[in-house]
Amino acid sequence: MGKIFKDDVSIVLSGEAGQGIQTIEKILTKILKEEGFNVFATKEYMSRIRGGSNSTEIRVGSDTVRTHINKIDLLLPLTKKSVDHLENRIDTETIIIAEKETLNLDNKNLIDIPIFKIANEIGSKIYSNIVAVGFVLSLFGIEKEQLKKHMENYFAKKSKDIIQKNIQAIEKGYDEGKKLYSSEDLKIQIKNNEETKDNLLINGNDAVALGALAGGCDSIFSYPMTPGTGVLLSLANFSQKFDDILVEQAEDEIAAINMAIGGWYAGARSMVTTSGGGFSLMEEGVSLAGMLESPMVIHIAQRPGPATGLPTRTAQEDLNLALYSGHGEFPRIIYAPGNIEDAFFISQKAFNEADKYQVPVFLLTDQYFVDSYYNVKKFNLDNIKIEKYFIKTDKNYKRYKITENGISPRGIPNYGEGIVGVDSDEHDEYGHITEDLDIRIKMMDKRMGKLDLLKENAIMPEIIGSEDFKNLIISWGSNYNSVKEALKKSKIKNTSMLHFTQLYPLNNKVKDLLKKAEKIIVVENNATGQFANLLKLETNINIDNRILKYDGMPFSVEELIKKIEEII
Repeated sequence: MGKIFKDDVSIVLSGEAGQGIQTIEKILTKILKEEGFNVFATKEYMSRIRGGSNSTEIRVGSDTVRTHINKIDLLLPLTKKSVDHLENRIDTETIIIAEKETLNLDNKNLIDIPIFKIANEIGSKIYSNIVAVGFVLSLFGIEKEQLKKHMENYFAKKSKDIIQKNIQAIEKGYDEGKKLYSSEDLKIQIKNNEETKDNLLINGNDAVALGALAGGCDSIFSYPMTPGTGVLLSLANFSQKFDDILVEQAEDEIAAINMAIGGWYAGARSMVTTSGGGFSLMEEGVSLAGMLESPMVIHIAQRPGPATGLPTRTAQEDLNLALYSGHGEFPRIIYAPGNIEDAFFISQKAFNEADKYQVPVFLLTDQYFVDSYYNVKKFNLDNIKIEKYFIKTDKNYKRYKITENGISPRGIPNYGEGIVGVDSDEHDEYGHITEDLDIRIKMMDKRMGKLDLLKENAIMPEIIGSEDFKNLIISWGSNYNSVKEALKKSKIKNTSMLHFTQLYPLNNKVKDLLKKAEKIIVVENNATGQFANLLKLETNINIDNRILKYDGMPFSVEELIKKIEEII
């Protein structure tokens, strides 16, 4: 066969839910990163506990790799259905590594490896996933003795018998792969380096959770909903090291957001995490936060709707939901981190901004973003500051004092002598209910007056490529790395990328950037172009070219290149 992969390889493992595909992903990426390789991993899975066809994609590169591609170099299926499931991604160059007889497969690029036979000899077919791990690692030229150390670390909390059987499985798989590697029939020659070993291997969930901690988050309230639950679980895990975090699974979403409002009122820094369906239930709470001028941080991991939709797939369909949530009018901030570093720093910033402006702040991610991970350099924490804006009150304290910029000094109950009165009805400066229509106008003007401040301080979009561009490709959220790699690999000229991390409100200077482009293309994962429509609304510039995808899967680099080149 004589197949040698250099610089970049895409490995896909697929099987039923319950066959340990996620275990393979975790072990492989952890070991590869610790051996100094750049890795990226993402998963797609069906909404079921057992059965179906799930897959995980692992890319390894000499340079950093950070996004999904359609191409499969090596496919390790654990069921025959897996091959059918991935049919559209398998081409004439894809090498399939499987036990031919058991899976009843016939492909000219099939390498027959007795994965299940080995696993059964060890004691159970459940070890087949670890046999596959050993096979893959052998192709990278990793020394066999390293495997034992890695497995002992990974299964440290398991019994000696389980550890030994897993070591046996990984070594048996390794021996099968080593035969091909030594004969140069199949090997992977990708550079590794010492610096990568010190990198963080982190996914979107952990990045948001760690950013929240860095922002002073001390309490999270949530009702489980995929994929938003991941941040709740991450903070629950981190709470073992940061013992001043309250992690509460509320009885429902309505309770969760009202608990968070109560947290901020009492001086805590609270957040909620959910997905579209759960957030629908939280909307009245958002409106309450708007009237109370309560800070709030809301993480929404988007998935396809309406209703239950495709609960384990990805989408960017909830921008409008966040933008227009809650009845009445009040200002808000919407962020959508584009990469892991963004997720950490923007999540941190969200708490300071919520506190400063006393508005709801949204963090929009999606299933693809929170479930994907890759290695990054350790975050630079030098400029991390927890900025708290509440004051010590005096006897004459007015919670809703009319100020020139619309921001009233925020007091905390029992911190000072003043009474911190708040009310969901319209109110006067003291927080007392009123139906005085003149006061109503003053309070509305005060609240909405913050919007000008928010626009002035809004994060400008990032330009990737020359500032002397002819065409602009606009992205937001999780499409950052996909568009970036697509532009890098495409042949198109005079084209730059403009990525928005803050979606609302927009900085007033955004319009000047858009006016410079002869052609603008917006890339997003929804059917209507929600952000393109928002850009038109805010800048009065037409966005005629839109690349939209709404089948529940992320964009691949290859399809973006094709679609962008078709338009330009």
